[in-house]
Amino acid sequence: MTSLNDRIEVALGDITKMEVDAIVNAANPSLLGGKGVDGAIHRAAGPGLLEECRGLDGCPPGEARITRGYRLPAKYVIHTVGPIWRGGGSGEDELLAMAYRSTLLIAEENGIRTIAFPAISTGAYGFPVERASPIAVAEIRGFLEENGSIEKVVLVCFSERAKECYLDALSTCE
Repeated sequence: MTSLNDRIEVALGDITKMEVDAIVNAANPSLLGGKGVDGAIHRAAGPGLLEECRGLDGCPPGEARITRGYRLPAKYVIHTVGPIWRGGGSGEDELLAMAYRSTLLIAEENGIRTIAFPAISTGAYGFPVERASPIAVAEIRGFLEENGSIEKVVLVCFSERAKECYLDALSTCE
């Protein structure tokens, strides 16, 4: 029997190069590009992504929207807006969990079998990766327990430290 953790991979790398059905963009509410992974995805996908995003009228924190992948290896980009870290007392944990849940639901609705996530909110939005990683892993594992549609989730980390945090979060769930 396959363990849930066998369906989750942690990788250090560039999410724009992932050969999966969909990559997740840690977007800002406008969906029009920004810093970090958001800007990198927009640059790699090309101007078609920005044009499509203009028609979506933004996205509130905790929700997600889907677009085509354009020049990316991934067929789709699922844009989600995580919380800005304000010290932990402003509902950040729940908003982060909602961003993962919303993204996974959209993936399932669109027949996505493989998906790559960045460490949502841990870059420009300042959410501590040590706190974000267990939330991300719990939401992904909970979804995979209930749904067999997604075969592989890749957690793409931007640093060795982030990778260690996600691996630690996974190991405590086995």
